[in-house]
Amino acid sequence: MNNLPPIDDMRLFCAVVRNMSFIATATELGASPAYVSKRIALLEDVLKVRLLHRTTRRVSLTQDGETVHRWAQRILEDVEQMVESVTTSKTTPRGSLRIITGSGFGRKKLAPALSELAILYPLLRIELELLSRPVDMIAEGFDLDIRVGGDSAPNLIVKRIAENSRVLCAAPSYLERRGMPAEVIDLARHDCIVIRERDQSFGVWRLQGPKGVETVRVSGPLSCSNGEIVHQWAVDGHGIILRSTWDIAGDLREGRLVRVLPEFFQEANISAVYPLRLTESAKVRVCIEFLQQWLREKGSISI
Repeated sequence: MNNLPPIDDMRLFCAVVRNMSFIATATELGASPAYVSKRIALLEDVLKVRLLHRTTRRVSLTQDGETVHRWAQRILEDVEQMVESVTTSKTTPRGSLRIITGSGFGRKKLAPALSELAILYPLLRIELELLSRPVDMIAEGFDLDIRVGGDSAPNLIVKRIAENSRVLCAAPSYLERRGMPAEVIDLARHDCIVIRERDQSFGVWRLQGPKGVETVRVSGPLSCSNGEIVHQWAVDGHGIILRSTWDIAGDLREGRLVRVLPEFFQEANISAVYPLRLTESAKVRVCIEFLQQWLREKGSISI
């Protein structure tokens, strides 16, 4: 166990994987490609495995390389957390902050908020990914998941950062053509534009109303996995949608969309979800506090 891989070589290896190039990594670090290649070769020698397939233009991971990369990322993150727990970075966030959220909320709300956060804390390296699929935060190495609605795994911490709900709405042209539903069950006979989201069963709408929760299975000629497309189809008059208030508030004010069954809604609060190991992380704490304030003051979302 005396011949363990050096931390610096693992960090260099992760940089090569991120860039998929020795030359790009050397340029980033201000070193020579030969130096980068030598350090990777020494790391492979210590581990007794081949980590990368090398070609003249780029590199790619071997199967063993994928395993080492996952562990190296985890080890480097743990080292960052160790330093953060005993240094001034308890109050000064720094290091990598990997965040995931849905595409619509990410583009319209989270991206501009993080732009301001990056100016306030230049030592943070913020990586934002917009995905609609379910994500295993720990396995995929994310620090924060900003979720609109949905449940969480028991090994994750959930902190509400803003209140939000989904409401039913449609364009006036659609309602003139098909009429206004009188009760939830009527939605089954209407054209509903269904979206496949991370936290929703496809084609099943559960709505909170005066008599409690009512469930209806809906369908229609159009469906999509992208909320912004579904939103636009509704404005175009193709059917009824169930969308977050932060997303359709402007269209409701301008009359492009009209509330349907206004006494019904679906709770979809906005939450920050993070692993237990990041409970004392300054970068996570600062980001969550900033988002709470930003969404209240600039994001048109109540806290």
